[in-house]
Amino acid sequence: MSPVRRCSRTACGRPAVATLTYVYADSTAVLGPLATYAEPHCYDLCAEHSERLTAPRGWEVVRLLDGSAPARPSGDDLEALANAVREAARPQQRAAEAGGGGARTPDPMEVARRGHLRILRSPDN
Repeated sequence: MSPVRRCSRTACGRPAVATLTYVYADSTAVLGPLATYAEPHCYDLCAEHSERLTAPRGWEVVRLLDGSAPARPSGDDLEALANAVREAARPQQRAAEAGGGGARTPDPMEVARRGHLRILRSPDN
């Protein structure tokens, strides 16, 4: 027996890269990274068959990301990053306008705070 698991599709001999599981109670097909070992009620699929997978009418396909694949940032992630950059620029502008004086924050490394996010001063400064 070969140590490499093969695609479960008939007449396909390519190596498996993903595992498909059906959750009948939820009408959901879950496609995720290749399982550690073969399960009797799961299907191992090659790259081509996992990309072309469609579910029965009325069912939903859930594709779980492989941990080794780089995750793409969501719109919320990019917006949060842009807001943090804007917020980081504001305290420097206020300090320049005020002449650099004024009350210090309790943490000398903290420049500003927005919600649960803190903007810290570079340790080199």
